[in-house]
Amino acid sequence: MAISLSVVVLLAVILVVLIRGGSIKAGPAIVAILFGFFLASTGMAPSINRFMDSIADMINSISF
Repeated sequence: MAISLSVVVLLAVILVVLIRGGSIKAGPAIVAILFGFFLASTGMAPSINRFMDSIADMINSISF
């Protein structure tokens, strides 16, 4: 739960920066948000969650 919340916050910050920087307009940003919202309710959601968990585990296992 903590990882997914962190990812949501990180992606929200990136989206705000892209909108304010002019790299992406508000219309395409809304479409991207809606796409993610509806994708989360499909059968692909568990696979995407496993993929994101594996990336988080890989990043966590890197030691500096």
